[in-house]
Amino acid sequence: MAATKKRIKHRSVGGWIWIVVKYFSLIFFSFAAVLPVVSCVITAFKTDAEYQSTNVMTLPAAWTLDNFIKAFNTANMGRAFLNSGIVLVCVLAGAILVGTQLAYVLNRFKFPGNTLIRNLFLFASLLPAVAMQVTVYNIMGALGFINHLYGYIIMSCGTDVISMYIFIQFMENIPISLDESAIIDGANYWQIYWKIMLPLLKPAIVTSCILKGVGVYNEYYAANLYLMRKEIRTMALSLYTFVGPMGSKYNLICAGVIISLLPALIVFVCCQKQIYSGITAGAVKG
Repeated sequence: MAATKKRIKHRSVGGWIWIVVKYFSLIFFSFAAVLPVVSCVITAFKTDAEYQSTNVMTLPAAWTLDNFIKAFNTANMGRAFLNSGIVLVCVLAGAILVGTQLAYVLNRFKFPGNTLIRNLFLFASLLPAVAMQVTVYNIMGALGFINHLYGYIIMSCGTDVISMYIFIQFMENIPISLDESAIIDGANYWQIYWKIMLPLLKPAIVTSCILKGVGVYNEYYAANLYLMRKEIRTMALSLYTFVGPMGSKYNLICAGVIISLLPALIVFVCCQKQIYSGITAGAVKG
């Protein structure tokens, strides 16, 4: 009896320790995630003198929008927003059309080489992008695509293997009887894809747009390599206007970072219901 009570007491102590560790970890990692954002916001409102003479968590003397206006005008962010928007819309549209059609063919049609094609796509996704840049750059140069927005868009529209596999996995849960019924009613394969498959793939498309869109919007390496003219710079490149051999204007950089986050924040606030429903509908399939 005494041993049983001791065991229960020991378990309760262990449970309390686990609760303390769990909530401490939650608070610690939440603090670690929020701290850089708070520091960026505070720094964005500081003058040059305040930034150089105070630490990152010291509040500015005056909360003015001077840094935001200066960052927006100096980095030509209006043009950068337009360029990023054009790239984002075109790349997402192209990637979705190509990815869904490839997924439709590989999932619905059984032909010799189907498995080989899937494996080749998987192998291509394992190749490091940096190792392929020399070849890609030579091809882009030979086609005259360097320093042109359309060339960068075409390169970025390359098959997104991860999205393609998302579409394939989602199609596995769509019964093939829908295709057969549509064929009996006189539909061709294009009509099946456009009127049946594409609407049913909306949850997977939402997930793919989030993954692809974030990557395209934040892409710096490829944009810096292929978009060297100032008038075709994207948002990721415009932030480096304030970095130079004489030092970096981190207060202006932080202001530019906040400005660059506004479109994503607005889209998330306005479309969060669709985003959440799309992700959950694409993830929960019985």
